Amino acid sequence: MGAKLMAEDFKSAKNWRPATRLVRGGTKRSDYGETSEALYMTSGYVYDSAESAEARFSGDEDGHVYSRYGNPTVDMFEERLALLEGAEACYGTASGMAAVWGALSSILKAGDHIVASKALFGSCYQIVTSILPRFGVDFTLVEGPDLSAWKAAVRDNTKCFFLETPANPVLEVIDIAGVARIARETGAMLVVDNVFATPVLQSPMQLGADIVVYSGTKHIDGQGRVMGGAILSSQQFKDEQLKPMLRHTGPTLAPFNAWVLLKGLETLKLRVEAQTASALKIARALEDNSAIERVLYPWLDTHPQYEICKKQMRGGSTMVAFEVAGGKDQAFDLLSRLQIIDISNNLGDAKSLITHPASTTHRNIGEQARAAMGISDNMLRLSVGLEDCDDLIEDLAAATGG
Repeated sequence: MGAKLMAEDFKSAKNWRPATRLVRGGTKRSDYGETSEALYMTSGYVYDSAESAEARFSGDEDGHVYSRYGNPTVDMFEERLALLEGAEACYGTASGMAAVWGALSSILKAGDHIVASKALFGSCYQIVTSILPRFGVDFTLVEGPDLSAWKAAVRDNTKCFFLETPANPVLEVIDIAGVARIARETGAMLVVDNVFATPVLQSPMQLGADIVVYSGTKHIDGQGRVMGGAILSSQQFKDEQLKPMLRHTGPTLAPFNAWVLLKGLETLKLRVEAQTASALKIARALEDNSAIERVLYPWLDTHPQYEICKKQMRGGSTMVAFEVAGGKDQAFDLLSRLQIIDISNNLGDAKSLITHPASTTHRNIGEQARAAMGISDNMLRLSVGLEDCDDLIEDLAAATGG
């Protein structure tokens, strides 16, 4: 396609390939002509006249009025991520959980019903099962890979489907296109948390999702520096539902954080592809380790949803889940023996990080909910970084006595 593009077409960022969008998309230079995107550290803006201020607030004149409503640096981040995702619009938020809450609370109201997959990040689980019900929203949790369960859970007041795929931490994979078809048939909006796959490896909107949410804190930053999140949607949803909710409740993405995330996007593809290649090698090595009784990774043919993984993902993700032979004590012993891989509940970092979900990220949901998600006391979740893959394999082997 690229060779046939006319000069005027090539000027459109929508015709650029992903790597170019990640480096160039959304860039707006000031009169100084800076190479790196400018950082606009300001809370407010001034106007040439009272009439101009009135026109800005009424929407008759373009421009910013307050950085809780919008900021030039945040604008660049939103436009660049929207280009990568193939979305009409993006709304930057203060964190990934602000993005999840912002998306769901902009859709749902008292008397509505949400259907969600059982396998969810701990805080997402709390929003669906504890926080939304306080505001009169009912919920049903289903086995995500079972399309018939989604269909059976629908009620007359079902307004939203919510899922993670691959899910945190068990790497359960859900047929996005299949769930999207059911959502369309029933008039519900489908919200997909795409954090584990990233926009590099999976494109939920192309599969029928209405809204995609990200924690920019993870792979988008990629170096554990700042918090941030994003909601990708149609322009209509952003204008009519997100803006009225988020502008007034204030989960604002800080300009500095937006600038860091912008710089992270420039290398996102390179990092994720390298980390994903290493993750697959590590998963295969763990399968051959007698101290490991089970390995979960989307690109292994032993994964329960392997065929769906290959169909909708461009790689198996940077994450590996595995169960240590024995129980919690054996899992903790492995963690204590690691020399390179750090114990941390964060993920998507350039440094390899590992955590014990049952005692950290999913501790507060309770034993019964963990069991329903498939989170055992001997399960560990590894976020593969950019170190030499062989060093990581040797670190894990030494920690298991292999």
